[in-house]
Amino acid sequence: RSNSEKEKLDSFLADVSSRITALSRSAQKLMLGDFALAVNHLLSKGVSLDEALRRLDGKNLEGFYLYPAKEWFPLDNAAKAYPFSMKHDQMPMFRLSCYLKDYVEPEILQVALLFTIQRFPSFATTLKKGFFWHYLDATKRHFNIENEQYLPCKSINVGMTGSQSFRVVYYRKRISVEFFHVLTDGSGGMVFLKTLVSQYLRLLGHEFTPEKGVLDTREPYKPSEVANEFAEAELKRGISGFMGSPAVQMSGKIERVRPYAILHFCMDTASLKEVCRRYECTVTAYILACMMLSIRHSTEGVSGSVKIQVPINMRKFNGSDTLRNYSMYFNVDATLGDIRNKEEMISIIKQQLSERSRREEMEKMMSTTIKMVSSLKYIPLSLKAPVASIGYGYMGDSLFTSCLSNLGVVEMPEELAEFVDMFDFVLGVSPTNRAACALVTYGSNAVLSITKNTKDPLFEEKMYELLTDDGVVLSVNGSMENED
Repeated sequence: RSNSEKEKLDSFLADVSSRITALSRSAQKLMLGDFALAVNHLLSKGVSLDEALRRLDGKNLEGFYLYPAKEWFPLDNAAKAYPFSMKHDQMPMFRLSCYLKDYVEPEILQVALLFTIQRFPSFATTLKKGFFWHYLDATKRHFNIENEQYLPCKSINVGMTGSQSFRVVYYRKRISVEFFHVLTDGSGGMVFLKTLVSQYLRLLGHEFTPEKGVLDTREPYKPSEVANEFAEAELKRGISGFMGSPAVQMSGKIERVRPYAILHFCMDTASLKEVCRRYECTVTAYILACMMLSIRHSTEGVSGSVKIQVPINMRKFNGSDTLRNYSMYFNVDATLGDIRNKEEMISIIKQQLSERSRREEMEKMMSTTIKMVSSLKYIPLSLKAPVASIGYGYMGDSLFTSCLSNLGVVEMPEELAEFVDMFDFVLGVSPTNRAACALVTYGSNAVLSITKNTKDPLFEEKMYELLTDDGVVLSVNGSMENED
């Protein structure tokens, strides 16, 4: 490099250094190394030094690392029980992934994370214990990406001082974010992933307009984005959810290493929609019907009810833009004897979806959650765990057979859409359920991801048969626990 180029680079790194003074010396060294690697990487791709320094300008850190961490966030009402589950061999985790057309360039992804995290203060936190409840304490640390080495949704050691409650991993063309559920739900997590991917693509030279759920990282966060919507909810009469009789569970030994496998049914969106038009139902109702029949095929039971938990995004009722947890759920159910064919199941499920997903019913569920939190408010944390696990019912995964979480259709800014192939959504495991399903659609790809806790293949085999017999065009891929 010429002397003038060295001077420009030294000046650039000095500017970055002046913007990260709240970090420890070791963290500052790591972050400066991130920027140096990113500059060198862009230069190796033929980008001019001036253009590389423009894209990587330290101003994109927006002063986040200039001042010590002072903020803290009470857990939202839905999240308050999640920390207790860590003592019951269960850490509520989920993963969101974006598949690009080209291989991930980790040097660029690392800086994209640094530019993105400052826009999400409730994610830049560490879980801590208070006297009555856990809470999220702001942390200024070196947030880093990881090369993917494990199956999705591996537990995070949140007990370490300053540890983060999410991880960003990459593999080939895939960028994934895994969240401990205390931070957010699937909808909030998708905003983070899309914003991260957009920043990554911008650093590669693809400018865009922040829209369609992608946040502008140059703007300060809005208080409404970190709001606990449960605190503002109007209490309704009645009790909903949480309690009930045990559900039928699928057969098959639960493996020691969980999840045992992740399977992705990559469906052609057009063929899936055509099948749903033929049955005059929504995609959610159709997939639930297929799940019911597959569960019936996968159990040795002769009596009892199959219950599938269905989360509902409460934002659709009031337009909230909170990035915290803001979902409720209900069950669709049928006795084993009533699960006979697809047409009958679709009819039953359509009626249940119409009745149980109404705003009034979901607000009743929210009121129940708020009342349960209030009833435990003044019990010390050390005494609260056994009461919380019983009272909330979050530990009661025996109350449902499986889960279907449908995030719906995901969109990216128009300028970036061509660089993205598809998304997927993976739910973490529970100690009791043999399989859980999650669905997300992007363009021509609707991806149904099945998290397995057992080697028993009957559930996924029946799902494949039911879908393909109807004419849904799909391919299957995934990872087995014992693969290299």
